[in-house]
Order: sequence, then structure tokens, then C-alpha cells
Amino acid sequence: MGVHESIRVINLCTPRQGTEKRLVMADRPLGIAFFGAGDVSPLHAEGVRLCADAELRGLWNVTAEMGQQKAADFACRTYETPEELLTDPTVDAVSVLTNLETHLEYASMALEAGKHVLVEKPVGVSVAEIESLQQLAQRCGRVCMPAHNFIHEDSIIRSKQLIEGGDLGRLVAIYVMYHIHHPEEVAARYPGVIRQILTHNAYVLLYLAGRPRQVSAMKATLHYEQLQQEDIAMVNLVMENGALAHICANFAADDHSADPWTMMVKVIGTSGSTRYSYRDWVELKPAAVHSQTYTAYRGSIINEVAHFTKVCRGTAEPLSTLNDALDAQRLIEGAELSIAEGRTVDLLQGERR
Repeated sequence: MGVHESIRVINLCTPRQGTEKRLVMADRPLGIAFFGAGDVSPLHAEGVRLCADAELRGLWNVTAEMGQQKAADFACRTYETPEELLTDPTVDAVSVLTNLETHLEYASMALEAGKHVLVEKPVGVSVAEIESLQQLAQRCGRVCMPAHNFIHEDSIIRSKQLIEGGDLGRLVAIYVMYHIHHPEEVAARYPGVIRQILTHNAYVLLYLAGRPRQVSAMKATLHYEQLQQEDIAMVNLVMENGALAHICANFAADDHSADPWTMMVKVIGTSGSTRYSYRDWVELKPAAVHSQTYTAYRGSIINEVAHFTKVCRGTAEPLSTLNDALDAQRLIEGAELSIAEGRTVDLLQGERR
């Protein structure tokens, strides 16, 4: 019997079509546990630590030794199995921080056990996987929120407010750029910059400017010698509102120019523009996979964890839903199709039939 099958003996999910039982009793901090203890787990642990209404109950990791080390760092317990974590009555919510290929399995297990879920991006490997997770969350009446952390930055939220308020006029151009060199041994853990990074760019674009209508993409491997996956990819898009957009993800090289596009978001309208950059907040110390610490990235996850807690309590709406994760995945798959077939892809073709 596999892990996923065995967990069904503790299934607490009750079919309640069209309902969502979000509320968690507020007589104690929200109990959060982690599936996974990899690169991003320290930032999630810090987010829980800094949230007044949350407490890290423990974690499970497929490699027990790493899990024990991280648990000691985070001052929490370890669980020997996923079942042990999910049967802990003090755990109200689970953060799925495992590798992409296991997100559907572990997020489904948590939902079926009656837990709310924060699932790291990309949420799934395909549109079908995310749709399956969305249906399960609706049936179980539990929160399943994608970890689209970049949009939890105050500057990105302010940009959206300016756009929606009409302060920038008609949107003309949107850029979401990422240029951070990653060593091959780090990149080897990831599926390539299209899935690993452009998903970030995609949901930021969706959050600010709505859905894209057409996509044209290209990729290359320019730095890596041993890896087959791409280390740079660029995508041009036509948005539903008529604006043009460009998104880029690059592991091949850093930007060392005077105003580097390390991570930069720029929106240009007929009546104004906005700019957001990682380089406005830099600490000269190494981070998990970066040579420097970009404080805004850390802050976005801290803000995301705090917001997730409120969503579980029923006191806030998510900034991003699984519908947004689906649109981001469609954009990514459209970019991959554009590269494979060397053409511009119409993302809304099926909807017009």
C-alpha cells in the first residue's frame, strides 16, 4: 500500500458541493506543519515565527536526516510519516514545500485529512493536475492557496491599485524580468527556468494586467555544460486588454549594469508608470540559492504566510486562487508549445469556439 492510498483510512473530507468551511477556531494560534524541508522551508518557517496568529507544529521530510536538521533549526518536532503529521489534531494547515512532481499527491493528502493547504508554485505539472486539486478543495471545503508570494509585496499591491484605479491610464507595456545566475548543482534540482521561474513572472503578470491572449516564446542553454534544461527563456505576450508584455527568466548570468534587472517589474501606461525591483533592498550575505539576500523576496513569503493564516480564519480573501494558478499554467504550457512549434500560440482559442 502506497503512502497516498494508506492515508485514506483517516480521510476527514466530507463532500459539501459549493461550500467552503474555512473558519478555524481562534482560541489558539493556527497550527501549521510542513511537507518538505528544502531550500524554501527556512523562509516559510520565519514567516510562521513572525506571524502572531500561527505556530509551526512540525515537519515531515522524505530524507529524515535533513528533516531532523531543519526541525532543530526551526525549534519544532519532526513526524516520521505523512500519516503521523496529518493525524496531529493541533495541525490545522499544511504548507506543501516538496518538489513539483509531488505537489498533487501531498496537497491532496492534506485536503483529504481536513487540513487547509498552502502549496508552493508551480502548483502542478499540468492544467489537469491543478483542476483535480481545485475540485478536491471545493469538495472538502478547505482552503487550497497557491504560494504566489511575489504578489504579497506591498509595492506590487500598490501597482495593482494604481492600475485598477485608472491612475496609469490605459496600459501599454508590462515587463517582469528575472536575471539571477544559479550554479549548475543548484539548477539540477529544478526543472528549468520556464517551469521554475517563469511561473513567478506569469502570476505577477496575471495579477497586474489580467489574462494574456497570445504568447510567443524562445529558450536557450547558454551557460550550463552538463544540464540539458534551458537556462534562459523569454516570452512576448498580447494581453486581453490590448497591452503588450515581456517576461524573462535567466539562470545563465547576473545583470551587473548600473540599474540591474535582477528582479524587476515595470508597468507603463498612458498616464503613468510603476517600477518594483529586488535591488532596492539587498543584504550582503548568501541566501539559500542566491549569492546575496534580496530582502523583498524574504518579505513576500513572510507576508504570504500571514495572509494565508487570515484566509484560513475566514477573515481575508486570497490574493491568488487556484483559478490564477490554472491561468499561469496555461501561459507556461502555451510558451512551451510556442517553443516546440516555432509559432505564436492563441491561448484563448478554445474559449472562442
